[in-house]
Amino acid sequence: MLSEPQLLEDHSDCIEEVMRYIREHIGKPLDRETLADVAGFSVPHFHRVFTAHAGESAISYIRRLRLERAGRKLRMGAVDITEVALAAGYESHSSFSKAFKQQYGLSPSEFRQLGCTAATQLLRKG
Repeated sequence: MLSEPQLLEDHSDCIEEVMRYIREHIGKPLDRETLADVAGFSVPHFHRVFTAHAGESAISYIRRLRLERAGRKLRMGAVDITEVALAAGYESHSSFSKAFKQQYGLSPSEFRQLGCTAATQLLRKG
């Protein structure tokens, strides 16, 4: 059995390819089965390797990227929060607002009121 450092080194290229795939398809539905296929792994093996490599699960990584993208839309002046929520893959304004506040400590409405510099800094920390 491979040690964790060997596992990370041996599968680094595969996981980087999956991360690239996620970034290129972030606006589409993404599931573990598809991502495991991209990596050429079983779902459980993919989950272990991705989490070890990225420090977070693939689902958490996707959620974080979608919230960052939503934050950029809000920073750039998106008016309809529900529209931003739907584009980020949330089914409702309230579920999006809860996830956004959990990630950034502010509601989407509060975030929108920040200046561009403060909003950008918050997105980078998140």
